[in-house]
Amino acid sequence: MLTIVAFVVALGVLIAVHEYGHYRVAVACGVKVLRFSVGFGKPLLRWQKKGSPTEFVLAAFPLGGYVRMLDEREAPVAPEERHLAFNTQPLGSRAAIVAAGPIANLLLAVLLYSVVNWSGVQEAKALLANPVAGSVAEKAGLQGGELVVGAALGEDEIEPVQSFEDVRWVLTRGALDGVDARLSVEPRPGAQPREITLGLAALDAKDADLELFRKIGILNPWTRPVLGELMEGGAAARDGLKAGDLVRRVGAVAVVDAQQLREMIRASVKDDAPLSQMWQIEREGRLMELAVAPEVLHDENGSFGRIGAFVGEPPAMVTVHYGLFEGFWKGVQRTWEVSALTLRMMGRMVIGEASLKNLSGPLTIADYAGKSASMGFTQYLIFMALISVSLGVLNLLPLPVLDGGHLMYYLWEGVTGRGISDAWMERLQRGGIAVLLVMMSIALFNDVSRYVTRLFG
Repeated sequence: MLTIVAFVVALGVLIAVHEYGHYRVAVACGVKVLRFSVGFGKPLLRWQKKGSPTEFVLAAFPLGGYVRMLDEREAPVAPEERHLAFNTQPLGSRAAIVAAGPIANLLLAVLLYSVVNWSGVQEAKALLANPVAGSVAEKAGLQGGELVVGAALGEDEIEPVQSFEDVRWVLTRGALDGVDARLSVEPRPGAQPREITLGLAALDAKDADLELFRKIGILNPWTRPVLGELMEGGAAARDGLKAGDLVRRVGAVAVVDAQQLREMIRASVKDDAPLSQMWQIEREGRLMELAVAPEVLHDENGSFGRIGAFVGEPPAMVTVHYGLFEGFWKGVQRTWEVSALTLRMMGRMVIGEASLKNLSGPLTIADYAGKSASMGFTQYLIFMALISVSLGVLNLLPLPVLDGGHLMYYLWEGVTGRGISDAWMERLQRGGIAVLLVMMSIALFNDVSRYVTRLFG
């Protein structure tokens, strides 16, 4: 139920802001607005302010909205109202009205990110876990336990890092853009920072998924290798492990953090059979040894081990908080970075350099809406900001049925001095609808595939 409510509320707010952008600028340009609708289909609620020509509507189907303006192309317009019609406005006014919707979404994202920065958010401290064996991080010399104090891409100046999420964001951008990352790290508390270069350019990343971060080698922040809740009937419970056990050693290898332990469990498989090893654990101050053999599971990358227990205690947390101006500027920066990354990923998908699996539809968005809402109001605001950026960028794409397509028409009109002919307009609209339907079909297919994989996978 929380997922549905969170999804509907988020989508409703984002659509309302988008359409309000169109509406507000249309009114400012002197255009008569006939209807402002959030949603399609049968109206559930409608009202009209006294003396206003605009009917406000809340409709049954929430996946969209529209602003209907007086327009000679849609219905006859009385001669005395012709100056109020959208199609009679100067080119600049028409372009401003069309662009106002996506811009409103981008401004909303800036506001949401700013509110998060001003209010403060609890995030994991930028302590690095033991890197994945053979990964970029291990080859760069990271060993686990380092505190990241700064990061940069390419030749950019290193900027301070507040949390592990800052590190993950830099790594994501670097890997997808094919740019090396530079980290300034303290090997131990109070030590002199040293600079580490991660060769992300060589990864040729196509998906921002778990496999990408396994190649980078930085999956999670550092945590103690303590066992949490055990699955009934799982390998951990079967072999005598208990919640609260601190794992000191697996076989002959000392365990220093939870990430290392998780990797060792995954690797405890040989020829599709579980590999039993002696675990040294500390339980209530006493050292014990137990033979532990994982369950063997399979995925597209082969077989791996799992013990049926939560591995690792919660990481050390920090409160990330910024002042009024800095928080706003960080909001602007994050909106710009997410917008640029979204555009680059879309471009790479078009030319085949990025996987179409990156497209997500309403099922995935709804799932993330519920998860973020369950994590707290701040995480929900971050989720809404991300979707607001995506909505703004998507609508600026030069597809005829989107706002960007109309801006493309106006650009043609501005260059040539004449508008698109009706015949070409019809062809372009059909082509735009076809492309949009293909994108929606792929996104929905990805949604269903993720859901099936999660259920049976």
